[in-house]
Amino acid sequence: MLPDWYPALIALHVIFMVTFFAGTFYLTRVFIMHRQALSREGPVRAILTKQYGVMERQLLYLVAWPSLLLMIFLGFWMVWLDLSLVQEPWMHAKLGVTALLVGYHLVDQRIYRKFQNGMHVWNTPTLRIWVQGSVILLVAAVFLSTFKTVQWYLGILGLVVLAGLLFLAIKGFSKKDEVQEDVEAG
Repeated sequence: MLPDWYPALIALHVIFMVTFFAGTFYLTRVFIMHRQALSREGPVRAILTKQYGVMERQLLYLVAWPSLLLMIFLGFWMVWLDLSLVQEPWMHAKLGVTALLVGYHLVDQRIYRKFQNGMHVWNTPTLRIWVQGSVILLVAAVFLSTFKTVQWYLGILGLVVLAGLLFLAIKGFSKKDEVQEDVEAG
């Protein structure tokens, strides 16, 4: 029998999932702005890159990492209290998505370190595509937790359609950015 306060664990788990993704979405957006700032000249470049570095550090260490660790801790605590979850196929998939999230976040950490060390970082279109990876992982985690019995092939099909739509959106924004850069340059 689960304790009366079990729903509080679920709520906290969801809260930290939301704060993790909010931090991750914003962090990766700051990565894009940081990368764009590197194409600026003189004092503007120095001021922007310094400010973006501060923002990245705060998002990474004050929001994303603590939220990710608390989300995982609370998730494992819920599973420990209800070990029958370990036998559920959707939980196996959700644990796989969680492992991908940790890997995704480690890559974010690597991007941050590269920025801080003045090393080459991916170009803006590549960073835009990278941002959408976290969106796909969020959708997968939420749908797995909500539906639990959906057929795997429908889930994969849904993620492929979502990825295609996100790619089209990225292409549209990239063209808009190119036009804006041309206007600013001219």
